[in-house]
Amino acid sequence: MSSLYRFGQFELDPAKRTLSRADSPVFLTPKAFNVLLFLARNPKRLVSKEELLQAVWGGKFVEEGNLTQYISHLRKALGDNSEDTRLIVTIARKGYQFTADVTVAEAADTAKQERSPADAPPALGSPTDDAVPKAPRHWQKAAVVGASAAFLAVVCFASWRHFGGIARPASQKIMLAVLPFQNLTGDPNKEYLADGLTEETISQLSRLNPEQLGVIARTSVMGYKHKDVRLDQIGRDLSVQYVLENGLRKSGDHLRLTAQLIQVKDQTQLWSQDYDYAAKDTLYVEDEVAKAVAREIRVRLTSQQQEDLTRSRPVNSEAFDAYLQGYHFFQGSTDKDADMAAKYFERATQLDPSYALAWAYLSRVRNWQANDGLVPMEEGRRLSREAVERALSLNPSLAEAHAQMGRIKQQVDYDWAGANVSFQRAVALEPGNPQYLWLAALQAACFGRFDKALQLSRQAIDLDPLNADSWEALAETELYMGQLDQSTAHSKKALEVSPDYHWSSPINLSRVYLLQRRPQGALSEIEHVHYAPYRAHLYALTYYALGRKKESDAALSELLTKYHASNAFEIATIYAFRNQTDEAFEWLDRAYAQRDPSLGSTKVEPLLKSLHNDPRFAALLKKLNLPN
Repeated sequence: MSSLYRFGQFELDPAKRTLSRADSPVFLTPKAFNVLLFLARNPKRLVSKEELLQAVWGGKFVEEGNLTQYISHLRKALGDNSEDTRLIVTIARKGYQFTADVTVAEAADTAKQERSPADAPPALGSPTDDAVPKAPRHWQKAAVVGASAAFLAVVCFASWRHFGGIARPASQKIMLAVLPFQNLTGDPNKEYLADGLTEETISQLSRLNPEQLGVIARTSVMGYKHKDVRLDQIGRDLSVQYVLENGLRKSGDHLRLTAQLIQVKDQTQLWSQDYDYAAKDTLYVEDEVAKAVAREIRVRLTSQQQEDLTRSRPVNSEAFDAYLQGYHFFQGSTDKDADMAAKYFERATQLDPSYALAWAYLSRVRNWQANDGLVPMEEGRRLSREAVERALSLNPSLAEAHAQMGRIKQQVDYDWAGANVSFQRAVALEPGNPQYLWLAALQAACFGRFDKALQLSRQAIDLDPLNADSWEALAETELYMGQLDQSTAHSKKALEVSPDYHWSSPINLSRVYLLQRRPQGALSEIEHVHYAPYRAHLYALTYYALGRKKESDAALSELLTKYHASNAFEIATIYAFRNQTDEAFEWLDRAYAQRDPSLGSTKVEPLLKSLHNDPRFAALLKKLNLPN
């Protein structure tokens, strides 16, 4: 005797292959019926896309996009429109969950005791496939670098083709999240490729038209890499209307790159396509692909943007692969990560000496090695400067190279005005990159240009809402402005989005509490500060504020004994806080001699406020080339 599956007002009859709602029939295509039946037999759990494809199509090759179309058809048939009561929930990149309370009854006597779906027959029939439009398959012969280039171009353009038809206020920016590529090759050694393609896709889309399209940054989306999160939850977390899901598979001796553009509000698929490429081939993607798509969206792009999209950017495929491996290690934090990143970036530049982006990242990792003592400081900084200068000579319009030159001017040259120019240039070239925005924001704040700093910081947060650094940059700006309550809230937000974020937030909170004359609160925060010199610095300030001068002197003595060569600026702020003016200026002079990068905040550092009326302070600002 067959079973009936009931959920809400619906009844699903596998024997008659019918779906009814309150005794009224609901039309479903045969394959859509099979999908719903499988979901109804497996409620309240994550059903992977692969599991559904196997159960309904029995191992036949089916484009993943077709499954998404059936899910969309089912949602419409079920009237599944509300986020709060949605029956079929998309779990990003993984599959679906049927959230209904399903009961099972015997078809011959619906009054009999109902059974759980787990007791129902497991097999599904395999009727002939319904006529559903197939997602177009696109075969090209290219290297991995060529595959990614074509994939990125077509993803960008297909996305814009759909975005172009969306009605919205002229001032409202469309927000898109590119979820991390799933490495479905079965080869864990291809993880670097999946992560690299995620970053490349984000970068390509964020450059397309930043005034109309905002693309969430890598930091915020990578948190979903190993999590099963509902698509509507991701939409709320990131404030996006659209999500691009991506996958990387092996198909024989080819790599298959898959993309699906999904509208969050109703979880419908707008566009899907698979791209297959020979991974070992050296042929490059033909320019006609980019040119043809650029014609489709020319109304959305300036003539310069159209020209950029159609300009060939040849990169040696092995160099591109080495760059992606270097980028993978660059996202790490250990000394070994730094050395491996340097090795791969250097190999990329050797394989393709004209690869400007690889030179820019080689500069960054050389600076990392120098700062961490992995190479001699002078040598590392020299190599870093040479690499970024090479990048700029190869591509004067490379935003990453300008941002890195800004870091060198800021940290090595003491040229804060020059650093500001470099950061502003990076923002002008790539206004959709949040890292450049908050670098420019902090530099503007150090100049006292707070309105600009706040504007840039908030733009960075819009594009990277789950990045603690973005929130902390805003909190630091607000500290300089004297907006202490806001600074506290945003430092706490940084800890909320990243509970392990214990670098800047406890330091900022300690300083805020001191300025609010809440030294006991500062004392509690200092316990979470892991960097010994800053911990001693904050203890010296806080104990003084508490009237515990002996303990303050002990902390100051520790700084003077152990860290005088690297933390002269912090020592100066202690003396200024204690109203020991001459000692404060003495240590500011030492900080200048030591090339202490913290001097860049001299103008706005609230702990130096007691020095502002001294003529020596204006002279120091002039010497530092900071606006008075």
